[in-house]
Amino acid sequence: MLGMGRPTQNPAGALSRLDSQLLRASSHFREWILSCHDMQFPIAFAYVPKTVAGHCKWAEVLKDLEQIKTSKDIDVSLYTANTDEGKECQEPVMRCFFLETEVILQECLIKNCSKTQDVWNIWKNGNASLENNKLNSKTSAKCKECEEYEEKNFTEFIQSFVKVIQKECKH
Repeated sequence: MLGMGRPTQNPAGALSRLDSQLLRASSHFREWILSCHDMQFPIAFAYVPKTVAGHCKWAEVLKDLEQIKTSKDIDVSLYTANTDEGKECQEPVMRCFFLETEVILQECLIKNCSKTQDVWNIWKNGNASLENNKLNSKTSAKCKECEEYEEKNFTEFIQSFVKVIQKECKH
């Protein structure tokens, strides 16, 4: 299991040294992933969301979630947003799922798991959709931060992720 720590604050409000190091490492990881498009790399980087009329922009994510849901080599606990959050919290819920997908991607890269390409597709496609098509311009103060949700196993996380995507595709 990948030991990804979440930023915590001491009583004075400062991040611990370890959490600061983890944040820097995560930032370096993102930079490395983004820089890999210039290198010959075994992961395809041309994964663009489809936005054809009548076609849910998350349909490709759903396909890839179906591909990874039975993976036996992904063993992580992930913050899992509630599937019944209100419309005003839809964007932070989606962001939480894609943020946690980055944890799965890191696990797959470390373990060289068989579903790395599918996980990469989910992460890349989801983040592109979130950046290019903001779901909400304002986020309600009542919306939870990702780290406030319960940690669940990989299977439960994927089931919840699929429900949220399906709900979004119906709108």
